Amino acid sequence: MNIGQASNASGVTAKMIRYYEQIGLVRPADRTDSNYRSFGERDINDLRFIKRARSLGFSVKEITSLLSLWRDRARPSREVKGIADGHVADLRSRIAEMQAMADTLSALSDCCAGDDRPDCPILSDLSGDKPAKGPAQSPS
Repeated sequence: MNIGQASNASGVTAKMIRYYEQIGLVRPADRTDSNYRSFGERDINDLRFIKRARSLGFSVKEITSLLSLWRDRARPSREVKGIADGHVADLRSRIAEMQAMADTLSALSDCCAGDDRPDCPILSDLSGDKPAKGPAQSPS
């Protein structure tokens, strides 16, 4: 099948198929006599695999390793699990970082009057100034 048909069958855009071929994530497609790409069922399966792995946030490097392991029927599953567990740890770390960002922005937004006055703790924080504090609290 041609690249358009491969795209429809795999759910991966033709542009991404070309990109994956360029970076070596998928093997170069066979070519017809008129130099058009020709994809087989293995290529479609690889593209579907890549699409699903990308939807789970795996990096190109991780997908390269996973594809290699997927093709190796004698693979030790611990290698696959190691890649997945490492990715989960990375996702959890990024989630924690994003939660901290959301908490900080929420706190800054709560301190902002959002009225016609020019002072704004959000802009103060972004500029590196100390944000305006609320009422002074007595030590306990």
